[in-house]
Amino acid sequence: MSYDSRSPLYMQVHRYIEEMIQNGKLQSNDRIPTEKELMEQFQVSRITVVNALAALVKEGWIYRVPGRGSFVATNLPHGLDPHEEEEQSASVMPSSARTAAGIAPKEAADRRLVGFLMPTLDDYFAIRLINSIQNTLQERGYSVIVAFSGGSKSREEQQIREFIRMGVNGLLLFPVDEDTYNEEILSLKVSGFPFVLIDRYLPGVETNYVCSNNRKGAQMAVEHLWELGHRDIAICTDAYRECVSVQDRITGYMNEFERRGAMINPALILTDFSIPVGAEADESVLARYMRSRMASAYIALHGKLGMRMTQIATRMGLRVPEDISIVTFDDPEHFEERETFFTHVYQNEAEIGRRAATILADIMEQGSQEDGSRDSAYQKVVLEPELVVHRSTATFQDA
Repeated sequence: MSYDSRSPLYMQVHRYIEEMIQNGKLQSNDRIPTEKELMEQFQVSRITVVNALAALVKEGWIYRVPGRGSFVATNLPHGLDPHEEEEQSASVMPSSARTAAGIAPKEAADRRLVGFLMPTLDDYFAIRLINSIQNTLQERGYSVIVAFSGGSKSREEQQIREFIRMGVNGLLLFPVDEDTYNEEILSLKVSGFPFVLIDRYLPGVETNYVCSNNRKGAQMAVEHLWELGHRDIAICTDAYRECVSVQDRITGYMNEFERRGAMINPALILTDFSIPVGAEADESVLARYMRSRMASAYIALHGKLGMRMTQIATRMGLRVPEDISIVTFDDPEHFEERETFFTHVYQNEAEIGRRAATILADIMEQGSQEDGSRDSAYQKVVLEPELVVHRSTATFQDA
């Protein structure tokens, strides 16, 4: 089989590997060149290589073992009957790949086990999300193992490999805040292993995901504060700025200012700072900014940050909402017996968890049907947020 420089880049990679297999240079269960080697050989991006490998997996030429690499399939496409070909191209890890990863296929299938990986369990958003996922999957007959990455990409990659080794049937992933893709997530995609992303999506990479409309949420927060008379409105997060959800929220913030014909002050976009624990927080970058009174209102991009800001304001003698107004993403409190204090963007984490768990269960169960069929369309669910107004925001009073 020949290929030339006029072919699409991913097709050049695809044909190169296919030709090596057909010519016998690569035998069944041989490891093919790594993603890095293919990127260097063809001078292409990782996404190009991923797309080529994904096509090879789908066509039955190779299988993928997350964390180990890609290998030549035992039964190649031209030797399969129609039912075997469908099974080989279905979005489940081939039995040979499970064996290489130390997984007993029958044991994994019998256990009906799902892994859920998220950064931390330090706010009520996470707790409500976990409860929703667990309840939904239990109703479908699955058990859930929850693990935490601690916000570390390397720990996230390690835990994904551990989940695969344990023999989970599918994964729910709440990725860490990073500007580069986790290679293990890309490996899952290439191998066709069932997974759904939560609260994130990977720009340029087709996956199943469920998230909130972050741009609209930020626009709603600005609109609310603007109508209260605030003009110096800061948006702040101690999360990594290049995280896609943070980028979308900042974009929504700027879009709303532009819609109103107002100038955007870059100094009011506060990111990549840290807040020490306790009274030391009063000397943090954010605290000094609040003390300067450059902004009369703040949009905190997660609930815990909003609570920390309120504590800092109280210690420095600023009243919320009389002196500064604060809107948070998600409700940082959990009081059933009384009304929450914070005006917040409600993302409906219970619905996010339910939809993500349902999509994953459907994928796993479709993949286990006798004919091996599976809907190839990715499900991309973006839920509409809601602004819930409480007592942390008030009309601007010019001193």
